[in-house]
Amino acid sequence: MCGRFNLIDSPEVQWLCETLGVSLFSSHTSGDIAPGGRIAIIHESAEGRKVSEAIWWLMLDHETLKPNYKYASFNSRYDKLQQKRSISYKPFRESRCLIPASAFVEGLGDKKTYHKIELDGSAIAFGGVYKEHFDRATGELVYSASIITLPPLLPQWERIHPKSMPLMLDFEDEDLVNKWLDPEVQDVEQFESLLEPKVQKPMRVTRIDRPSKWNPIEDSFMILK
Repeated sequence: MCGRFNLIDSPEVQWLCETLGVSLFSSHTSGDIAPGGRIAIIHESAEGRKVSEAIWWLMLDHETLKPNYKYASFNSRYDKLQQKRSISYKPFRESRCLIPASAFVEGLGDKKTYHKIELDGSAIAFGGVYKEHFDRATGELVYSASIITLPPLLPQWERIHPKSMPLMLDFEDEDLVNKWLDPEVQDVEQFESLLEPKVQKPMRVTRIDRPSKWNPIEDSFMILK
């Protein structure tokens, strides 16, 4: 489960934007983003590919358009994507997105062991899904989004988070990105291989003290392909 991440203006993030043909504003960046917070999503719209602000929680209260905390929907499990009654079933077929990040935090589950994960020399493009909501008070669209999570990557992932890991897509694969973001591509069987956990790029892993502080307390180690 991806429970926290950040998005920092850097050469790596700038390369991601240049590759995808989008621009980020300073309001999209943050050194610490928690579930329910504001994130940037990259998606297709009537005007073409764009970056929009979204709430990192897929299910919102219909009246307030704030996170419905009865259901933890900031992540969408890979197996739920195939269940017709799941909140992520339709978005996985009609409204997929990329969620840019610089690094993310995973917890072991013991409330004391946390790690920061970065891709070596690269920004991160989480594979996600999103929903559109109409704000009757302002007449504007409000977006909510969720990061897709995969089964745990074993054995390397056991000491980081034994239950799941986030889906990270190769944003330099133009054909993949075009298909992923295209709402007309609803044959999701072609994405099955993406839902199998694997190391796309080498990861730098650093143990930190607290998720919200990001302070390193041990030397980093690498998880390679």
